[in-house]
Amino acid sequence: MGNIITTKWLGNMRFESTNPSGHNLFIDAGLENGGNSEGYRPKALMLSGLAGCSGLDVAALIKKMKLDVADFSIEVDANLTEEHPKYYDKVTMAFKFYGDNLNEKKLQRAVDLSIEKYCGVMEMFRQFAEVKVETYFHKS
Repeated sequence: MGNIITTKWLGNMRFESTNPSGHNLFIDAGLENGGNSEGYRPKALMLSGLAGCSGLDVAALIKKMKLDVADFSIEVDANLTEEHPKYYDKVTMAFKFYGDNLNEKKLQRAVDLSIEKYCGVMEMFRQFAEVKVETYFHKS
């Protein structure tokens, strides 16, 4: 298979997880769950993974299409179920683009290509969550 991540317990509720990039990350529970809040929460990390995956697609397309974008961000709002095992059943992703010369049509195309064709994490999320995507354009 070839995608190996090693996650090592560092004591109490803290773990260190390797990444193929060579940048390791720390995972920890919050104080309310016996941790020291010295790391990422696993479920929130999934949302970062979703935003990051789609963000990389869009950034690559901005470069390829030579689009003029001053800044962009992706806000993910997710609803967690009440019952255990708790999971995200509804997820809204808001792409926010900033700039004076935004080509809205091409940027929308970049977002659509990512979420419909390229983003594997999006495809995984669709297996268990209702995903909504919104795009906003702001003149700087």
